[in-house]
Amino acid sequence: MPPTIRYVPPDFSAPLLANAPAARTVSAERDGVLPEGFFATTNLPTYVKGADGRWTMPREPRMDGVLVRDAQGVWWVREGRRVKQGDEIVVGIAEDGSDGVLVHATGFRDESDGHGEFHFMSSQVSREKPIDYRAIARMLVEEKRRGGYVLWIAGPALVHSRARDNLVWFIRNGFVQALLAGNAVAVHDIEAAVVGTTLGMTSEGEPTPNGHAAHMRAINAVRRAGSIKDAVQQGVITGGIMHACVVEEVPYVLGGSIRDDGPLPDVFTDAVAAQEAMRAHAIKATMAVMIATALHSIAVGNMLPAYYEDPQRGIVELPTICVDASEFLVSKLKDRGTHQAVGVVTNAQDFMSILRSAVEREVSSEV
Repeated sequence: MPPTIRYVPPDFSAPLLANAPAARTVSAERDGVLPEGFFATTNLPTYVKGADGRWTMPREPRMDGVLVRDAQGVWWVREGRRVKQGDEIVVGIAEDGSDGVLVHATGFRDESDGHGEFHFMSSQVSREKPIDYRAIARMLVEEKRRGGYVLWIAGPALVHSRARDNLVWFIRNGFVQALLAGNAVAVHDIEAAVVGTTLGMTSEGEPTPNGHAAHMRAINAVRRAGSIKDAVQQGVITGGIMHACVVEEVPYVLGGSIRDDGPLPDVFTDAVAAQEAMRAHAIKATMAVMIATALHSIAVGNMLPAYYEDPQRGIVELPTICVDASEFLVSKLKDRGTHQAVGVVTNAQDFMSILRSAVEREVSSEV
C-alpha cells in the first residue's frame, strides 16, 4: 500500500514567523525587467506575509518565477517576461520567513514512517527498483473519480514503441485531460493513421519502400486538410492519438523545435507561445505522467508546482511520474528542481501496457 501523506502547515505563531516583517516589494522599472534582489520562487509550498500580518500562498505557483502583488493585494507567481512596469515585486533571498517569505519544504509527512519531508523526494531513481503499477493505477482512477486534471507529456518513442494504442485507450476512457508533446509525436501518430507506418516502418519494425518520405506525406495530408481537427473531421485521420484527442475533445499542445519537419499547422513554432499554452494546462494539473521525452518533461516540470490546493482536501502533493528507458533523464529532471518526480526506469511500451492492465483491474475491482 502507498504511504499515507498528510500536509502539516507552518506554525505561524512561532516567534520567527510571528515577528517577521511583511514581505518587501519594489516596483518593476519597465516591462520584463525585475528589481535587483528579487525573490526567485521554487515549486515547494510557499507563504508570503502581507502588510495585514497574514501569511498566504501565492496563486499559480511554479519554480523560476517571481512573487507579484496585484492591486487587490493578492500574491501571484509570474514569469519574469510577464512582469509589467509598476508591478510590485517581492525582494529578498531568505526562504525561512525572516524576510516575509517562507518556503515550507517539510510540510508533507509520511504518516507510516514519520518522515517530515516530501514523500516523492525520498524516491531514488534506479532500474532495479520495482515499479508499483498498482499504486500509479490507483492514482489515475482516483483522479478520474474526483474530476482531477491529469497531464500526459509524451515523446515520439511512445509512438515508435507501439504504445500508441494504449495511450488511445487512456484518452478514450477519460484518464487524459491534456496532452503536451512535440511535432514528432503528432507527425508519427498521423503517419501511422494515414500511411500505416511510423518512421517508415511497419508495425513489425520492417522498413518499407520509400519509407523515409512517409512522415512528409502525413504532414502534407494535414496541411491539405487545414489542421489536425479538420483532417479528423474530413476522414483523413481515422484513428490514433490525435484522432482520439479530437473526438474526445482532449486539448493538446504541440511545442515545436528547430529540427521539426513541416511542422504540422497546429504546432507552436514560437517557443514563448508554446510555454504560455503549456502553462495554461500546468496551472490546472493534479497529476502528471511524463513518458520518453527529455525536453518536454523538463519544460513541463519547470512549470509544475510540487503541490496543489484541493477545495476538499487542502494542500495535496502533485504526483509526477517520469518514465524513461534511461536513468539519466529521470535524474536530470529531479536535479533541475522537479523534486517530486517519481522515476520509472523502463521502456514506454512495457509501461503503457502494464499500466493499462493495472488500471483495468483497478476499475473492475470498484464495480
